[in-house]
Amino acid sequence: MRRRLAFVAAILACSVVGTYAQDTTMSFFVTSANPGKGGDLGGLAGADAYCNTLATGSGSTGKTWKAYLSTDAENAKDRIGQGPWYNAKGEKIADDVASLHGDKNNLTKQTALNEKGEVINGRGDTPNRHDILTGSKADGTAAPETCGNWTMGGAEGAAIVGHSDRTGLNDSAEAKSWNSSHPTRGGCTQEAFKGTGGDGLFYCFAAN
Repeated sequence: MRRRLAFVAAILACSVVGTYAQDTTMSFFVTSANPGKGGDLGGLAGADAYCNTLATGSGSTGKTWKAYLSTDAENAKDRIGQGPWYNAKGEKIADDVASLHGDKNNLTKQTALNEKGEVINGRGDTPNRHDILTGSKADGTAAPETCGNWTMGGAEGAAIVGHSDRTGLNDSAEAKSWNSSHPTRGGCTQEAFKGTGGDGLFYCFAAN
């Protein structure tokens, strides 16, 4: 009888552990490419849809993806759920929103991977693609430069970008910021983005 009870207890314990086991499948990535219109992402709805398309194409299922982008009406940090988030290789990026925007996140060139699990070219690589569109301040709230709330892809406007490799021209906090390094120059076209070391890429997070 005791053996039977012990066996049942062990089964129940395993069941509980399985129920609460952390999901370490991909819940964060950098887009592998821009949708094709520079800063015109179709607004937040278009950017979110693009995140979901790329995630589905990579084999991810059961998650609702949100672009880490701010607008006049919405802060990037409020769009992405509560965390934790993991990259395509199962490496933890951050536990929660606070740690993501603090000193405890694990965002580096080696961990800020695209949906295919590939490293994004950074400073020193050819071409450099480390400028990631965010339209955000370092705390994840909206900055003024958002390429017209992600509806402008022409020669006017600008967008705040972060550096996915945490590397810039100097050792300042801005140069090392993953989400708020500097504004783009020369408008919101794809060519303008390339001119400052980017390719119109952006971050995607699973919000559920």
